[in-house]
Amino acid sequence: MTYRVMTVCTGNICRSPMAEIVLRQRLEAAGLADEVVVDSSGVSDEEHGNPVDRRARSVLAARGYPTGDGHRAHRITATELASRDLVLVATAQHARTLRRMAEPAAADRIVLLRRFDPAAPVVGPGEPEHVLDLDNPWYGGMQDFEDCLTQIEAAADGVLTHLRTTLHP
Repeated sequence: MTYRVMTVCTGNICRSPMAEIVLRQRLEAAGLADEVVVDSSGVSDEEHGNPVDRRARSVLAARGYPTGDGHRAHRITATELASRDLVLVATAQHARTLRRMAEPAAADRIVLLRRFDPAAPVVGPGEPEHVLDLDNPWYGGMQDFEDCLTQIEAAADGVLTHLRTTLHP
């Protein structure tokens, strides 16, 4: 059985495709690519059909990742949300949006990506999650995209550890 992971941001052209690409590479390197499928979406349809942002493509290429050729942004559907085992969101606002959309049993599968970053702040039950938001590079320059990719990479190893534990207890 395949474990399904989805990364989610606002428009599905920056943060979520970068996270999807990084996670796929880490899974491939760990020998788990045949067990875990990763895709991405957005909570908005404002970028529907658009490719990965050129700045995101540039920073991905500079660090040796694929650049998301063939990616087309789309908005997450209720069916997609229900069929994913883990939904990694970029911000607390994305989490709130998806938790309202999800069946009650699925809400606990919606997790901020940075919860898997060992250097990120620890957020306890009931505490505000926004301190774990991935920086939004859209309105910034190349450094903002590099910083966002660094945050994604910092969380990716924790996600990988979680997946290993989940798949092979």
